[in-house]
Amino acid sequence: MSDIGSEEFDDEQPFHGEYEGERNEAGERHGAGRAVLPNGDIYQGMYEHGKRSGQGTYRFKNGARYIGEYCMNLKHGQGVFYYPDGSKYDGSWVEDQRQGHGLYTYSNGDIYDGEWLQHQRHGQGVYTYHETGSKYAGTWVMGKMESAGEFIHLNHRYQGNFHNNNPSGPGKYVFDFGCEQHGEYLRVDQDKGDAEDEELVTTNVLKWKPKALTDLSSCVSDALGLKDSVSSVPDLFEEEKAQMPPEERNMRQSPAPEAS
Repeated sequence: MSDIGSEEFDDEQPFHGEYEGERNEAGERHGAGRAVLPNGDIYQGMYEHGKRSGQGTYRFKNGARYIGEYCMNLKHGQGVFYYPDGSKYDGSWVEDQRQGHGLYTYSNGDIYDGEWLQHQRHGQGVYTYHETGSKYAGTWVMGKMESAGEFIHLNHRYQGNFHNNNPSGPGKYVFDFGCEQHGEYLRVDQDKGDAEDEELVTTNVLKWKPKALTDLSSCVSDALGLKDSVSSVPDLFEEEKAQMPPEERNMRQSPAPEAS
């Protein structure tokens, strides 16, 4: 999804909208009030010295809506943001950005529940894919799966390290029927022939290198099918990533500034 921001206005321009509410002795908006901004956005909530501060509801003209806390005109504290595409973020904000713990429900039904930093998934979190029910639980660094984590599927899971949204290095597959396969993910070059000019094109692909099976006593009858099961698992990483909504291109959805 992408967050389509409101139009921005110069703080110095004259205010041509409407304001109904409380003011202080200096004539500043102070207390409860309702404002219709020059671009058609509507804010109803608390003010302090002319700035949105405290609890309020901001309705964007593009259909987005924020209900939560403000500080000095910025979303700050706990709040819920409803985006125009039907997605929703419910959690912590710091200076207009998703930061701290929050739950994001994407327009395709996927859910991320975890930590954020500067609008990006960052820290510990769980991403659930709506279509398959698979989950990634682990570490995120600026929106990407990194470091220790696990991919949880219907009848097996992968545990190991991740880099740039892909498994990387040593890890293991844990199957529900009692087996574990230990191994390593490696990047290898793969040559493909070009039908037109007959030139070889080299691409870098991810390959699983199995090393050992454990707990075989509990799954002897399944051992013959284990190879086919494992060989199909790496494709699931690409399948799940393809379902993930594109990362936010324009993270900052900012209210229009208000004049006095």
